[in-house]
Amino acid sequence: MSGSTQSKETSILRCLVLKCGPKRVLVKRQKSYNLMFNSACKTFPSISRDILTFQTNQLDVCDGHYVEITAEVWSDIVDLLHVVEVTQRVKMTLPVPLPLDNRAISLPDNQSAPGQVNEQDSSRNDDEVWDIVPILSGQGPESDGQVTIKLVFRSGEIKTITVSREMQVDKLVADASEILGCHLALIDAIFGGVRMHANRTIGSYNIEDGDSINIRVNDFTRIRKPVIYLYSPSDIDVSVKLSLIPEWKLSVIYPIVTTEDHGRRLEWNVHTHQDGSLTERDSGLNVSYLFWEAETNSQAASKPQPVDTFNPASSSLDDTDSIVIPVDKVTVYLDNSLKVLGLHPEARTSFITYWLPSILKHEYVALRFVPQAAFERAASLRISPQPDVVTRVFMLFKGIRKEDLANWTSAQNKAEKDVAWWVNVVGVDPARAGDVTLFRALEWGGMEVLI
Repeated sequence: MSGSTQSKETSILRCLVLKCGPKRVLVKRQKSYNLMFNSACKTFPSISRDILTFQTNQLDVCDGHYVEITAEVWSDIVDLLHVVEVTQRVKMTLPVPLPLDNRAISLPDNQSAPGQVNEQDSSRNDDEVWDIVPILSGQGPESDGQVTIKLVFRSGEIKTITVSREMQVDKLVADASEILGCHLALIDAIFGGVRMHANRTIGSYNIEDGDSINIRVNDFTRIRKPVIYLYSPSDIDVSVKLSLIPEWKLSVIYPIVTTEDHGRRLEWNVHTHQDGSLTERDSGLNVSYLFWEAETNSQAASKPQPVDTFNPASSSLDDTDSIVIPVDKVTVYLDNSLKVLGLHPEARTSFITYWLPSILKHEYVALRFVPQAAFERAASLRISPQPDVVTRVFMLFKGIRKEDLANWTSAQNKAEKDVAWWVNVVGVDPARAGDVTLFRALEWGGMEVLI
């Protein structure tokens, strides 16, 4: 072995990849469990020290399952690992539900419930609802005691829980809905690539300690109410072309025009007026703005996107890029932020009143504004003649539970900063956006992140 090769391998052994969700960080390999633990806490400050844990599935003894690494074995196995999963330890013992025969559903022979499909049809796509088949007492494996499983969320977060083997899947889904803050009707539990049935028990699936259940939110991720204002010093004819990446498709537009490329592209032709109103030339409709919404295109193959491209299917908020505030402070915070970003009073009022009902469902919210350049790469807007200034403001937000605030310390501190810092984050020019002598385009929209 050459000296350079040996040196390279030695350098690799000195390093270790810590992975939390989609984030991977190269850190110094520590023989001491405590030193490695401290390093992980600094690397992923959003995870509280009292629930942070290491897991791996790389060793043969793991049999492909993610297994928690204890302090006593750390020094023995650390040199065998290249990647260590950093996740949250969540221990909860959940109540045993009523016996299955008290909740069984009786259906006529060979007949499915209305709006449901036969459970044996495994070719159905993700958007369809599966049949709920009665499982009577005594059917399926008899299992006593508890089992420790991993709930894997689309965000990459993994929660380890201990539940009764007699617990029904619908109770597990209900608990997952509490974690995600969305309605349980939108959630499926997936084990071994198969959707789990609501009225079956965990034990009936022969689930063992360390097995993973994927939690999936089935509702389309929807981009809500981007509206486009056009302001010109004189009346002119304008073409507005919108083009989305394949992972999206348009769901609602107004004024209605023909869409192309499987619902990903459109063109509005309008005549501007000095009072800010627009006339859509084909229909003759007089409108205040152009309106579009989009949803995740489940039929599109997911393609890697540049890091700085916004994609609703993988959008997120975390302690490093967001602010967290109680909902009773949201309206003032948003009004101040939108004002510095260049939105006029009517746009600010419309923005806030549109999102307020969704925001008020929570006690605290995390929110951030997407960089304009990143949003443009995902939802290209081409206007001809070209405006002197284009302002595109898009907000992401999600509900935060009070008990999770400890994971959002930095975001809470950033909420106390002057809101002017969002100008550089989004990349807008508020002074030019308010110059009435210029041809200006203004767009605002948003999305609630469910995971």
